[in-house]
Amino acid sequence: MIINMTVNGEARNAVVAGSESLLTTLREELGLPGSKNACEQGECGSCTVILDGALVTSCLVMSADCEDSEITTVEGLSTDRELHAVQRALLDAGAVQCGFCTPGFVVAAAHLFEENRHPSSETIREALSGNICRCTGYGAILRGLEALAQEPS
Repeated sequence: MIINMTVNGEARNAVVAGSESLLTTLREELGLPGSKNACEQGECGSCTVILDGALVTSCLVMSADCEDSEITTVEGLSTDRELHAVQRALLDAGAVQCGFCTPGFVVAAAHLFEENRHPSSETIREALSGNICRCTGYGAILRGLEALAQEPS
């Protein structure tokens, strides 16, 4: 089956199997490896993308259900080779270690900051509750995003 969607602002189409996940389509069919394949159960957040304005774990979404959808992946967040503010904040805070979970955290945080430019620490923690990191212990991630939340608009 061929599905048509907008990915990172660009009209794309993909040939997908009936039960293929959006994660598989993004990585294998569309050549966007930023979303990571870790748990395949929607538990870790490494494959988080924005689908029609909502944060989703792409491993649990069937590609066939994405006809005419708008999808933003981590690759679509930076513009003109400039890092997204969330990417910069995490880098500045030293919040990137192995980097496997980073794309999911970046997408989740970017979604949060798009909705609330100055979230509280508690709001940041809640927004990231669907993402798991096994390296950083979350301290640097939270410090980086809390610093970003304090920056003037």
